[in-house]
Amino acid sequence: MAEIRIVRATERDVPQILELIKGLAEYERLSHVVEATEDRLRKTLFGDRPAAEVWMAFAGEECAGFALFFTNYSTFLGKPGLYLEDVFVKPHLRRKGIGMALLKKLAALARERDYGRMEWSVLDWNQPAINFYKKLGAVPLDEWTMFRLTGEALTNF
Repeated sequence: MAEIRIVRATERDVPQILELIKGLAEYERLSHVVEATEDRLRKTLFGDRPAAEVWMAFAGEECAGFALFFTNYSTFLGKPGLYLEDVFVKPHLRRKGIGMALLKKLAALARERDYGRMEWSVLDWNQPAINFYKKLGAVPLDEWTMFRLTGEALTNF
């Protein structure tokens, strides 16, 4: 296995980021909802007010995956937190420690920034990911239900 490197993405990585987003959407059976474009990613990730951070994983020289997160806030802790929106490793590079390396990097960032927690969501059918996260010591929050307003519902609200 080639050396794994985790680096913060830059604007020049936008085409690879979009490719990885499309790969994730395909894996999650959600390709039909992808509206992201290179221009939109450039503006929202690397513009005047970046909405999220992206870290890229490389196995040798090959782009292997990415993690995208943003800051949230815990009123109970009185501290920011890290919300992992997406983590994805290309299928042919899975089970080689790349996902673990990405998550360890994010946990290190959360500690360095004095965040109170790191959290994410997982699709309920994605048992391999659920098992992986439980092995890390992550705890499922079964008592919480996520809600979302989007598209026409958001517009009409």
